Amino acid sequence: MSVLEIRNLVKRFDAVLAVDDLSFSVAAGEIFGFLGGNGAGKTTTLRMVLDIIRPTSGSISVLGASPDRKVAGAIGFLPEERGLYSGMSAIDTIVYFGRLKGLAEPIARKRGIELLERFDLAPRAKSRIGDMSKGMAQKVQLATALVNEPDLLMLDEPFSGLDPVNQGLLENEILAASRRGAAVIFSTHVMQHAERLCDRLLLLRKGRKRFEGTIAEARAQLPASLTAVAKADLSTLPGIATASAQAAGDGEWREWALTLAPGVDPGSVLEECTARGIALRRWDHHQASLHDVFVRLVGAEERQP
Repeated sequence: MSVLEIRNLVKRFDAVLAVDDLSFSVAAGEIFGFLGGNGAGKTTTLRMVLDIIRPTSGSISVLGASPDRKVAGAIGFLPEERGLYSGMSAIDTIVYFGRLKGLAEPIARKRGIELLERFDLAPRAKSRIGDMSKGMAQKVQLATALVNEPDLLMLDEPFSGLDPVNQGLLENEILAASRRGAAVIFSTHVMQHAERLCDRLLLLRKGRKRFEGTIAEARAQLPASLTAVAKADLSTLPGIATASAQAAGDGEWREWALTLAPGVDPGSVLEECTARGIALRRWDHHQASLHDVFVRLVGAEERQP
C-alpha cells in the first residue's frame, strides 16, 4: 500500500519551474531517500505534501486522500529550518504539537514524557527551549514529529547540526518508525546516511527526477572498477572498457587499473582469468559509491552554467 503517492507534480513560482513533472510513491514501512542539490525542489515538494503550498498541477495522495487538515494527524514533519517557541518548556512544546495533530492532552503528555526519556532529556522536561543547547532543542523538535506516531514521517535535512551520537539516535528512530509500519521520506546531503538507511531513493535535479530505485541500482549507474596485479595483458579480457598498467616490482608483473563495461559482473572477469590460467597477485573490486552516483547524476551538472 502506498502511503504517499505523487503523480505528475508541477510547481511554478512565476518564471521559475521548481518541480517538473515529478512522480513517485512511498509504501508503508519503506525508508525513501529524497536527494538533490540545493534548489533541486525537495523542500518545495515536501511543503506541497503538507498542503502549505499548492501544486500548479499534478496530484498528491496521502493515505488515499488529498493533503489537508483531515490527514495532518497522520503526518510527522521535521523541517530543515528548526523553529520552536523559546519560552515554552520541552514537555509543553511536545504536548502542544500533539494537540495540533489531534491527540488528547493526556495521551500527548504521556507520549511526550516517553520520548524525552528515550532521548535522555527527561531531567530537562520542564526546561525552556531557549535554555537548551542546540542539540537538545533539535531532539525536542524531533519528538514533536514523532509524538503522533505518524503513518508518514517526513524529515528535511534531519542530520544537519547533529553530533555523531545524536545522528545515531536519529537513525535508530527512522528505523523504529519503519518497523512500526510508517512510510519514511527524508532529504539529506549526507550520502552515508542514505546508504545505511534507504530501501529506495530518488535523485532530483532542478525539479526533475534523474533516478529512482534501490541503492544497488543506483550504484549500477556507474561502471565498477578493478585493480589487479598480473603478468598477462588484462586489457584483452571480455567486459573491460578501459585499462592501464604500470610496473609492479621486478620482472613482468604489472598493476592494472581496469574499468568494466556497463552491466559487467566483476566475478565473470575473474572467472575468465581462471579459465585462461592467468596468475594473479592482487584482485580488488571497487563498486561506485552513492556519493559517486550523486556527483555524476546531480552534482556535476549543478556546476554547469
